[in-house]
Amino acid sequence: MSAIPKRMKQLQKGEGVGNMIMGVADTPTPGPRQVLVRQRRSLISRGSEIGRRYRLSESLDPSILGYSSTGDVVAVGPDVDPEMIGQRFTVIAPHAEYVIGDIDSKVMNAMQAIPDDVSYERAAFAGLAGAGIIWTDISAPKPDEVVVVMGLGLIGNFVLQAVRKHNPAMLIGVDGIDARCELAESVGADVTINIREHDPVARVKELTGGKGAHLVMECVGGPAGVKSFPQALDMTRKLGRVHLISLYQEQPLPLDSGAIQGKMVYGGYFIDMDASDHWWKAESMRRVTAGEVEVDKLHTHTFKPEQAREAYDLLHDRLAEAMGVLFDWD
Repeated sequence: MSAIPKRMKQLQKGEGVGNMIMGVADTPTPGPRQVLVRQRRSLISRGSEIGRRYRLSESLDPSILGYSSTGDVVAVGPDVDPEMIGQRFTVIAPHAEYVIGDIDSKVMNAMQAIPDDVSYERAAFAGLAGAGIIWTDISAPKPDEVVVVMGLGLIGNFVLQAVRKHNPAMLIGVDGIDARCELAESVGADVTINIREHDPVARVKELTGGKGAHLVMECVGGPAGVKSFPQALDMTRKLGRVHLISLYQEQPLPLDSGAIQGKMVYGGYFIDMDASDHWWKAESMRRVTAGEVEVDKLHTHTFKPEQAREAYDLLHDRLAEAMGVLFDWD
C-alpha cells in the first residue's frame, strides 16, 4: 500500500456561479472510532450539488460538496480494529481523495461495507437508491393504486424502481426528456408522459378514467418544480396523496387551498430519522448486489477529478445528456 500523502485533492467551490475547482487540502487524520478512506469513486448529486451549490455566487465549505463516496480503508484511529485496513466501504463524505469514515455515525461520515461482488461504481449509487426506498416506504403504495412519479432524473428513477417493488396497479412516469422517459420504461414504468407532447394532468386523468392518481411522488425540483407541484395536486384524486420529494425550487411553491382539499401532502423524510434504524441502507445495498435495482443503465459519465468543472457544467447545461456522473479517483 502506498504512503498516505500529507496533502490531497479536494473539490472546492470558489466565488462565482459554477466555479468548481479541484484544489488541494490537508489529508485528514482519523480520530477515535474513525477510519481514513482512500476514495475510488464518488457520485455527483444533481439535486443538491447543482440545484443548490453550483448556482450560488459565494464560495462554499468543501465539506458540503458531495456525499456518495466509495473507497478503501487505509488507516484507522484509536479504538478501531486495524483489520479494517484494506476493506471497502461507502461513506457519506465529500468529493476528496481521502475522506473520514465514522464507524458509529448514521449520518455524516456514516459507512457501509461493500460486498465483494459489487464494484465501486455500482456501490456509489446505493445511497440514493436507499433514499428512493425509504421515500416509497413512507408513501406506502398499494397494489390497487395508480402511482405517478414526476421527474425521472436520478432520484425519480430510483423512486420509480422502488415503487415497482410494491406492484401498483399502474405506474406512470412524467418528464420532459425522451431519454429519461425511455429509461423509466426500461426499469418498470407502465406508461410515461412526455410533458413536451402532452398535458400531464389531462393525460393522467385520461389514463385513470377521469379520477386521477392515488399517489403522486413529485421529484422534479429546481425552478421547474414551481410548475410541477400544482400539476401534482391537480392530477391527484380525492383522498389521494402527494409526496413532495424535490427541493431547491428557488421560490415559494404555489398552494391553492381549493386544489389541496381532500388530499394529503407531505414532504421528504416524513419520519423521525434520529429514531430510525436506517434499515433501508442495508436493503439498498442488498438490492444493488442482487440486481433488483438497476444501476448500470443510470451511469452515463465518468470524469477524473481534474475535470470537475466539465462534469458540473455537463449536469447544469446539458441535462438531456447526463444522468449518473461519477468521479474516478484512481
